[in-house]
Amino acid sequence: MTAESTSGTPRQPAVRRAPARRVSMADVARLAGVSAQTVSRVSNGHPSVVGSTREQVLDAMRRLGYRPNSAARALKYGEFRTIGVILFTLSTVGNSRTLEAIVDHAAHEGYAITLIPVAVPTQDGVLGAFTRLGELAVDAVIVIMEVHLLDAATMTLPLGIPAVIVDSTGGDRYTVVDTDQADGTRQAVRHLLDLGHRTVWHVAGPEDSYAAERRAETWRATLTEAGLPVPRMWRGDWSADSGYRAGLELADEPGCTAVFAANDQMALGLLRAFHEKGKVVPRDVSVVGFDDIPDSTSFIPPLTTVHQDFTEVGRRCVERVLRQVHHRRTKAGTTLVPTRLVVRDSTAPPPA
Repeated sequence: MTAESTSGTPRQPAVRRAPARRVSMADVARLAGVSAQTVSRVSNGHPSVVGSTREQVLDAMRRLGYRPNSAARALKYGEFRTIGVILFTLSTVGNSRTLEAIVDHAAHEGYAITLIPVAVPTQDGVLGAFTRLGELAVDAVIVIMEVHLLDAATMTLPLGIPAVIVDSTGGDRYTVVDTDQADGTRQAVRHLLDLGHRTVWHVAGPEDSYAAERRAETWRATLTEAGLPVPRMWRGDWSADSGYRAGLELADEPGCTAVFAANDQMALGLLRAFHEKGKVVPRDVSVVGFDDIPDSTSFIPPLTTVHQDFTEVGRRCVERVLRQVHHRRTKAGTTLVPTRLVVRDSTAPPPA
């Protein structure tokens, strides 16, 4: 008997549709007129494919609706071609520029980036981020640490996943890439002393920052080695506002003729405060920053600062972590990227 609906109309038998066949890499290769290997390279973002061929393959992918299957690729090649990046904040110049460099160099090597921000910089926060990265399937991880987590005896990174740490003291246990904070600070302080200043005041970064601590320690040590007094240190938070607040007080300090700020943003705040207090830079007080951000040449006056090569930091991070991915056996240790002092118009000999 034929089934009927409630309205009395005979119900038509359901028609089963055959599942649509997934578009394959071979389909794309046939349409684009290239090899499957070329399609694979384009899919992985490999730079070896010339522009016209790349566009030809991408056009075929769009027309066919092709989407690379990362799981299948992992089964075939043993990797996902993805690097996870864990970081606590993008608000600082160093972190944002380091991340940009990591993304660029990873893409050059044919790897994508999965970003996992950690809202609270704790061990649980980092381990939770590792768990999420495991679910997202990555081959390795780069941790832009900055704060003092690896100094704690209880802080360990999960075993079995290649990892590189940026801006940390963990070089005895992990692979670390960092700017040479100490040498950059030493160059800045020595520059001011060589100009004839009797001492150098310091506006430091946050207390929990490894970079800020290393710069403050080296500032203090350089003055001590020179047999000069170590004045009171002001503490900022990397922002121009914190540098401004310190500058309002430093302008009233007798004998303050030279200030080393732990980053360029705080140095910018110093320049504003000194201007409002009637101090002329560098006639009355010299100022040195750290970072060499692009805008530092447009400060009034243009800022003398320590140049950090964030591009090289990012390149070495990717290089070190991929070395672990491909070879597995690598020794822990710290790689320091050199810094250099860039002398502009914000420093001069002290007033007579």
